[in-house]
Amino acid sequence: MSEMVRLNKFLSQAGVCSRRRADELIEEGHVTIDGRTAATGEKVSGSEDIRVDGVAVSKEEETVVLMVNKPRGIVCTAEKREKNNIVDFVGYPSRVYPVGRLDKESRGLILMTNDGELVNALLRARYHHEKQYMVTVDHEITEDFIKKMEQGIFLEELGVKTRRCRVWKNAKNRFSIILTQGLNRQIRRMCQACGYRVRDLVRVRIQDLKLEDLKEGEYRLLTEAERKKLYDSVAKGMEQERVAGGGKCYEAGK
Repeated sequence: MSEMVRLNKFLSQAGVCSRRRADELIEEGHVTIDGRTAATGEKVSGSEDIRVDGVAVSKEEETVVLMVNKPRGIVCTAEKREKNNIVDFVGYPSRVYPVGRLDKESRGLILMTNDGELVNALLRARYHHEKQYMVTVDHEITEDFIKKMEQGIFLEELGVKTRRCRVWKNAKNRFSIILTQGLNRQIRRMCQACGYRVRDLVRVRIQDLKLEDLKEGEYRLLTEAERKKLYDSVAKGMEQERVAGGGKCYEAGK
């Protein structure tokens, strides 16, 4: 007999969405089990006829993780009603979803995968996963600007102060920044609070994964070595959380 798992976990492992989004879909009545509307908290074995908006769902046989160099104008959503959604733009032959967001006017590195558990782990900011950006602003960068950005800025719209981060100047009006959190439009808001406007924003690194020579608009599968390093990093963060009193450790190398 197959192991019973919560429906939200099954949908996440099948690459449909994160567990949180799965709960929302279940509560909104988008999910059925053997023809009846599913209920939050139900457990399934996977042998059932499980559907989301009428589309059958089954566990993916192979885990896919892609690096994508997102152009400006593409929206990091799987929502089909968005004509510029990244899923249709990439056009990968099997179902993959973006890990987190890179706003429409920004470009650069974003990961896409069918592993919902990996999505959950990478989106949990308390694990301090590093993301590096190259940012061009509308006027000259000063030492005072760099100091303010590094020390953290209170964002009134979000009611939160940003974490300390690393910032360094690359050119007259260009700087690099490494963040370990992903607040909504964080860099743009931070710059605006310092009297600057962002003209161009490119994400060039996530953890040890670097954009390098991947051309804009293109994607590639992670190598086995890159995948192992990514999963090991996630497992390490989850283990630290478990030791500190959190939940189960994420299984690396899936």
